[in-house]
Amino acid sequence: MGKKKKKSADAEPGTKLRRKEYEAEMTKLQGELVAMQEWVKSTGAKICIVFEGRDTAGKGGTIKRIVERVSPRVFKVVALPTPTDREKSQMYFQRYMAHFPAAGEVVIFDRSWYNRAGVEPVMGFCTPEQTERFLNLTPAVEKAMVDSGIVLIKYWLEVSADEQTRRLESRMDDPRKTWKLSPMDLKSYSRWYDYSRARDAMFEATDTAWAPWYVANNDVKKRGRLNIITHLLSQVPYEPYPGLDVELPKRQKAGDYREPTLAVRQIPTPF
Repeated sequence: MGKKKKKSADAEPGTKLRRKEYEAEMTKLQGELVAMQEWVKSTGAKICIVFEGRDTAGKGGTIKRIVERVSPRVFKVVALPTPTDREKSQMYFQRYMAHFPAAGEVVIFDRSWYNRAGVEPVMGFCTPEQTERFLNLTPAVEKAMVDSGIVLIKYWLEVSADEQTRRLESRMDDPRKTWKLSPMDLKSYSRWYDYSRARDAMFEATDTAWAPWYVANNDVKKRGRLNIITHLLSQVPYEPYPGLDVELPKRQKAGDYREPTLAVRQIPTPF
C-alpha cells in the first residue's frame, strides 16, 4: 500500500485546516507582509484595501491577522462609526476621503463607502435614488484614486447561509462575542436575499478594470485568511525583504549605578 498523502493548505478547500499547519503558513505570510511594509515605506507607495461582505463573513478576523505583525504607523485600520448629523450633510465620500492613504501607508477599511450600496439601502437608511447616484459616481471616484497613485484592492467576503446562522448562534453563548451581536445584525439576518440583490447590483456597477472586486469564500476562516493574504501580496509589487545582518553591541558596565531603594507598587501575580 502506498504512503498516505500528507494534507496541505491547498488540499480539500472546504475542510478545516489543522492549527499547526495554519500557523506555519500564516507565519510565512506575515513575514511577507513585513517585506511589503518595508517596500511601501521605502517607495512611498499608497495602498488602500477595502473589506466588505455579509455579516459574520470574517472581515474583522482577517484584518486582525493582516495587521498582527506589522507597524500600526504603516498599516492603519479604519472602521468608521455611524455618521454624525454634520457628516450626513456632507458629500457622501467626504468622510472616507480623509482616511485615504498618504505616501508610505497601507489603509484598510473595515467596511467603507460601500455601505451606501449594501446595508444602507437594505435597512432603509437611504433612498433608492441615493444608492443609484452612488453606484453611478463610484467608478469615477475610484478611477481618480487610482490615477492619483493609490493601489486600490477591494474584497468581498462571502459566507453561506448555514454558516452565517452557526456563527450568529455561537455569539449568543460566548461572552467574548456578544458585542458583535447587535439588534442590527438580528434584523439584517432575515434579509439574506435583499443583501444578495444589493451585492449583485454593486458588482455590476463598480467591478471595473481599474478597481475590480475579488470574492473570497470564507466558510472555513483559516483557509479564507490564508487565501486572502496570499492574494493581497500578489497585488502589490513589493520586493523580498533581504533581512537584517545585525549583531547586538555589548552592554555598558554598571559603573556607579545602584538599584534604587524606593519601594514601588508591583501588580498582583495570580498566575
